[in-house]
Amino acid sequence: MSIATNASEITLPAVNNGWHSVLQFLCSQFPYIPEAVWRARINSGKVHWFNGEAITEHTPFTPSKRLCYYREVITEPVIPFAHHILYQDQHILIVDKPHFLPVTPGGDYVNECLLARLQQQLGLADLVPAHRLDRETAGLVLFSLNMESRAAYCQLFSNGQIYKQYQATAALTTLAQQAELPLNWHIENRIEKSQPRFINAIVPGKVNAVSDIELMVKKGELGLFQLNPHTGKTHQLRLHMQSLGMPILYDKYYPVLQPKTELQFDQPLQLLAKTLSFIDPISNAKQSFSSKQVLTSWCS
Repeated sequence: MSIATNASEITLPAVNNGWHSVLQFLCSQFPYIPEAVWRARINSGKVHWFNGEAITEHTPFTPSKRLCYYREVITEPVIPFAHHILYQDQHILIVDKPHFLPVTPGGDYVNECLLARLQQQLGLADLVPAHRLDRETAGLVLFSLNMESRAAYCQLFSNGQIYKQYQATAALTTLAQQAELPLNWHIENRIEKSQPRFINAIVPGKVNAVSDIELMVKKGELGLFQLNPHTGKTHQLRLHMQSLGMPILYDKYYPVLQPKTELQFDQPLQLLAKTLSFIDPISNAKQSFSSKQVLTSWCS
């Protein structure tokens, strides 16, 4: 069994929805974890308030209070690919993440994630990703090292002040195969959560997802695309490529959710976060970073 070395945090809702105890809330919030498992965790001291005070099975629900717990999985996948640190200063860390490795703990992953790897490698407990990449996506991730400057770097993403460029490979439609290059699309639509809850869908309504996509090169029935997201909705680029009739190669979610299987390391999602560019909010210098990775489908 893998047990997280660092606690996960959750803030209890401000409104009590009928929970008499913290245990009842946890069972409601995490329905796939049996009550007996939560009782065992609580009794062994693996669930406590943010200040370190342990709870019991009978601790009453307290609205808006921060709770810590340690994630556990019976069998954790091992990702046989290395990450690479491209840049580090007193404020930030730029890391080139491999395919298959999650940025933070989640699902079947506790210690086998980029955050845990970096904390162990660098000996830095206060390390926070300023944004996320899907586990299946490779490429650049920016981490904050300094709590005092953290908000400034996170706001680069929330305020749209960072330029992100991706690369993707997809099977071309007949029209795309016949068209002259470069071929461009500007996509604006609305993306919302779907079912199951880990996938999203394009729905009618006010625009909240905007991307520019360009077909750069053709090789037989495949195309190499450059993707520039102007917003940051989950799975935005994957959904926008699907909307063009050209889902990203080896996408297990779109257009049809595939059954969960063993990891296929020879078929990584062909999506790469290639570049990050921004004006550093502390030094005011222009920063630009590029991933060293190449999409496997394009170099084969």
